[in-house]
Amino acid sequence: MQVRFLGAAREVTGSCHEVTVEGRRLLLDCGMWQGARDEAREKNRAFALRGKNIHAILLSHAHIDHSGNLPQLVDSGFRGTVWCTPATRDLARVLLLDSASIAARDVAYLKKRERRAVEPLFTESDVERILAAMKVVPYGTWFEPAPHVRARFEDAGHIIGSASVHMEIDEPGRERKRLTFTGDFGRRGLPLLRDPAPLPPAEIVLTESTYGGRCHDDGVDPCGAMKTALAEAVRSAEQSGGKLIIPAFSVGRTQTLLYFLNELADEGRIPRLHVFVDSPLSTEATVIMRRHADILDAETHAKLARAADPLLNDRVHLVESVEQSKRINDMPGTAIIIAPSGMCEFGRVVHHLKHHLHDPRAVVAFVGYQGVHTLGRRILEGVTPVRLLGTSIDVRARVVKMNGFSAHADRRELLEALDPLKGVAEHVCVVHGEPDQADALVAGLREAGFRSPVAPEPNDVIEL
Repeated sequence: MQVRFLGAAREVTGSCHEVTVEGRRLLLDCGMWQGARDEAREKNRAFALRGKNIHAILLSHAHIDHSGNLPQLVDSGFRGTVWCTPATRDLARVLLLDSASIAARDVAYLKKRERRAVEPLFTESDVERILAAMKVVPYGTWFEPAPHVRARFEDAGHIIGSASVHMEIDEPGRERKRLTFTGDFGRRGLPLLRDPAPLPPAEIVLTESTYGGRCHDDGVDPCGAMKTALAEAVRSAEQSGGKLIIPAFSVGRTQTLLYFLNELADEGRIPRLHVFVDSPLSTEATVIMRRHADILDAETHAKLARAADPLLNDRVHLVESVEQSKRINDMPGTAIIIAPSGMCEFGRVVHHLKHHLHDPRAVVAFVGYQGVHTLGRRILEGVTPVRLLGTSIDVRARVVKMNGFSAHADRRELLEALDPLKGVAEHVCVVHGEPDQADALVAGLREAGFRSPVAPEPNDVIEL
């Protein structure tokens, strides 16, 4: 048995790890590299895996940096099974089709404006073929992705359907080995989702480290801290008379924001402003979340039982068409605009930023990770002017960072979740984190008593 680290090693994005058992190659995730537009295009085009060599894939969740390169495997001969939870398959469908649509528009733009001969990474047909290869398994149910291997998913509490992966490997003539992959590990006490399930003990542990060196600084009441920060941003925009623009991922973050905005308005802590969710994808994700209400938390269940919608009301507007999106920017007064993408490289949020970044009345609130070299990171770091859609724009809007909205466990939460495993873990591999965060978590694990934790480099291999 061996484990090879193909993606999200010494970086956050592009999750992909290969487990080889008796000659059969299994993947933990097959994610797309996300970041600055041109760099992302080139890195994903250089994706080297060939599907015909892959036996099966265990997909932790649907976010594109974990699922986005799956369709490329179809063209290179993948004929195996993609195992995932039911909600992950539903989300993967809308996210991958959206990604294919974005890729097609990007190619059309390059051909028309820059006269570059390029082809999309994959098409909607490729997406449909990989979706047909998906087989769903509920949380806690054992399945056999390959001979001598059985596995199960446990709730990771990151987004709807997200899972930690636990594998038991029984190679002939060898001692049984267990492997636990955290996937993107969520946080306790957040709305909508259940808390992450305990991580199963294992000899080999792969853990994310997005916030391996930082804490979210929200103490014992993360919801209270997030609501306070959001209320301050809303009131700041309302007092100045500008728009509040929140770049947010369509899945998970948008729904959390709607939940808190409704609660804050009901509590009288913010005015009842119009909220525009400018993303058809966000609308579909919200529908999927309600479809899988059985895996939401108890508080959400209670609200739904009272026929109270925790996300939508008559002041929340789900924007479908591009024409509707454009009209929002011409509306007078204060409004809240939630739009993807989270790193401001693609999507409708780019056009809203172009209209409002120069306006000192506007507020731009970041509620999630912004990748290195992305437009979101430059704005967050105070760079001005910024280049946006071919135009140089002076940043005069107030820029707010709200780390507490992350759906990733922080350093303290990761160490607490991993602590029960230190008695049995022989190999702890820290992935899915920028080098400083991965190294910080390695140091923390070593101090906690784990045996030789490491942050592997790309293509490093562990032999067992």
